[in-house]
Amino acid sequence: MSNRRDLVLDAAIGIVGESGIRALTHRAVDAAAGLPAGSTSNLFRTRDALLNAVVEHFAARERANAEELVADVFPATPRELADAIVAFARDATGRNRALTLARYAILLEAAIHPPLRAQLLATGGRVNAWFAIWVRMAGSADPGRDAAIIANHLTGVILHELAIPDPAFDPSPAITALVMTLVRPREAEVPR
Repeated sequence: MSNRRDLVLDAAIGIVGESGIRALTHRAVDAAAGLPAGSTSNLFRTRDALLNAVVEHFAARERANAEELVADVFPATPRELADAIVAFARDATGRNRALTLARYAILLEAAIHPPLRAQLLATGGRVNAWFAIWVRMAGSADPGRDAAIIANHLTGVILHELAIPDPAFDPSPAITALVMTLVRPREAEVPR
């Protein structure tokens, strides 16, 4: 770990991902991080301060995971875009399952905690802008619309797999069909 703060926040994300948002307490984070009692509260005086830091940290971790996953991917076609999205879905429900579960738990908490909602809108806005660029690179004539539809579908696919795991999980056919249907390059303009 780079520092104690990261250790605490990674432990907090693990707690939220494994046990839900209600399990997030200073004491639980101290125990999960293997730190003396009071360590988390020294860094984050209130539960709200801890939760806000968790949201920022989890957004940074998700961004880093996505960048690692697609570091050499520049989707120039709808098929390449679909392949990258499928890889993300598999990673989110496999290697990074706890992080993804934390995201969904935090999203649900935002429904009843307005300050958290504003924070998620800001971090989500950055992700949405980045994804719309990918959709545009793949040839979409309407990247804003197409990115939103694909992202919403992906959210549902991932949530369903997390809630009701399928040993034969294969998001490829549905995601590929959706992307190939939506992302159609602009028709070449015909001179008049």
